[in-house]
Amino acid sequence: MAKDNIQHKIDDLRQQLRRHSYLYYVLDDPEISDSEYDRLYRELEQLEKEHPELITSDSPTQRVGATPLKSFSQVQHLMPMLSLDNVFSENELQAFYKRIQDRLGTDNTVEFAVEPKLDGLAVSIVYENGELVRAATRGDGTTGEDITQNIRTLHSVPLRLLGDDFPDVLEVRGEVFMPKAGFDELNRLAREKGEKTFVNPRNAAAGSLRQLDPGITAKRPLAMYCYGAGIVEGYDLPGKHSEILQQIKRWGFPVCSESKVVEGVQGCVEFYETLLNNRDRLAYDIDGVVYKVNQIALQNKLGFVARAPRWAIAHKFPAQEEITTILDVDFQVGRTGALTPVARLEPVFVGGVTVSNATLHNMDEVRRKDIHIGDKVIVRRAGDVIPEVARVVMSLRSSDVRQIHLPKQCPVCGSDVEQTEGEAVARCSGGLFCKAQRTEAIKHYASRKAMDIDGLGDKLVEQLVEAGLINTVADLYRLNVGEVAALERMGEKSASNLIEAITVSLQPTLARFIYALGIREVGETTALNLANAFESLDALIKSDEESLQQVPDVGPVVAQHVVKFFSQQHNVDVIKQLLDAGIRFKQRAVSAVVNEQLNGKTFVITGTLHSMTRDQAKDKIQAAGAKVSSSISAKTDYLLAGEKAGSKLSKAEQLGVKVINEQQLEVLLQ
Repeated sequence: MAKDNIQHKIDDLRQQLRRHSYLYYVLDDPEISDSEYDRLYRELEQLEKEHPELITSDSPTQRVGATPLKSFSQVQHLMPMLSLDNVFSENELQAFYKRIQDRLGTDNTVEFAVEPKLDGLAVSIVYENGELVRAATRGDGTTGEDITQNIRTLHSVPLRLLGDDFPDVLEVRGEVFMPKAGFDELNRLAREKGEKTFVNPRNAAAGSLRQLDPGITAKRPLAMYCYGAGIVEGYDLPGKHSEILQQIKRWGFPVCSESKVVEGVQGCVEFYETLLNNRDRLAYDIDGVVYKVNQIALQNKLGFVARAPRWAIAHKFPAQEEITTILDVDFQVGRTGALTPVARLEPVFVGGVTVSNATLHNMDEVRRKDIHIGDKVIVRRAGDVIPEVARVVMSLRSSDVRQIHLPKQCPVCGSDVEQTEGEAVARCSGGLFCKAQRTEAIKHYASRKAMDIDGLGDKLVEQLVEAGLINTVADLYRLNVGEVAALERMGEKSASNLIEAITVSLQPTLARFIYALGIREVGETTALNLANAFESLDALIKSDEESLQQVPDVGPVVAQHVVKFFSQQHNVDVIKQLLDAGIRFKQRAVSAVVNEQLNGKTFVITGTLHSMTRDQAKDKIQAAGAKVSSSISAKTDYLLAGEKAGSKLSKAEQLGVKVINEQQLEVLLQ
């Protein structure tokens, strides 16, 4: 057979196999039997074996074949993969809907695209010129793990987009999951082999997708449903989310058949109740439903808040519940010093996992629910994830139950436990010393707005703590080049640069040092005010609540936090070690003389400045007696706008806030 004819035959077989995969996995409407599909596949496989020079990476035969990885590499998402906020009741859903109408300024009924909330693993898959080039897990929303080779093994994911009318770059987002039947079969085979079984389909899907050997992933019964698009280049997508899903479907991706379009909050409620009633009949696990404003123009108008869109929400199903006994209660200390009571339970199987611990949240919750050690309690997995004690079964309470008491000293470091009146959370006051808090304390100490130790990022701090090289911030000044260079991904040059940066930090302003200590409620402005008022660290340490409250912006709560912090000998000992290491406070770089014209005024800084950094501008403004805020409001007096000012400039113009540049700021400061 002539080579042109062979190429034509190979192309024809690939096209047939792609079409039949689409009919089978996407439309659920196969035209041929499995045996006929296998015959076509073997024919293509044989031709490619005889003519390996004609093999392409998007051929149906090339799903598996990569060698096992040693580790997963990191992938920066082209566009952040945001999480969703949750509602748990119809009242919360009504409030979400009201916020949408208020923000849009309309009483008109809003159309929603609705879909099941699959209990799987979110992924991003990128295509260039129609060919799959990269896939990644969601990770932290900004960075995920490269799982390209594993995603290629999923038959429900096309290696090449169908048709010829597709974007130059297309990022498809979806949820990889394991159908219930496949999960049951996987566990059955594991039991036959005497191997460990998976506890639920979600864990099985996540574990399968994160195998270093794609050959193992290929043997797992994984599937994927697409729920949207990320970055799209060279193509105009339709104007509605539901229409985008249909377009994605035409390119070869499976979309959940339960997805639909509804009108208003009532349509959302009806969809939720239907799926809740049919939950057990579905072929896959879901833990709720997702509502998305259908019109893209309205999505854009609503925008985002923090790490979640304002135009979408997840409506979680009621948690699955079981009854068990509280055997004891421990107190865990979090990275910020918060003490959380944790119930130790008689192990019980809830929502697919064995639960032996459950959070009690805080002492207010303990008192509100009247929880005692020895009680019979209802345990649920809130949102099907975090175990919590829902309520006490009072009819089963015995006479020998014991009360739960908040410890007076931190169970980790022995420092006093502090709880401000009116606050639910109690905290350890040994922030500079406590082992539970040390990683966060060191990260804060080294941060740009604190001691500004260049090169000491979060990951390196974690490495140093894990290696036992630093226990408190004072240990930073005892590090040597050899110790640091021995860490993973650190060489002698990087280590030398870090030690030099740490040495440079020995001469901070008093304000920066006070902020770096991480005292509760003491931000940059408060630290500056304290430095100006007391002028020395020793005077601040010896201050009392009454004198502290004479400082601008320092009220009773902040004063109490400051006094409590310095009353802990552990904290004072670490500060002494810092001073012994050579910390010396330099004079403020700018005059502390108050500018009568600017005293009490509020500034916001945005864009790129050229004659000074934004931190330098902030120092100058604060030294003149003004405040610097991070957000524009009607109370803002000045917006200092540099190059590429963006949305804050637009908002300032809308609110009538005076906009100035760097030169105008210098004039004001004079």
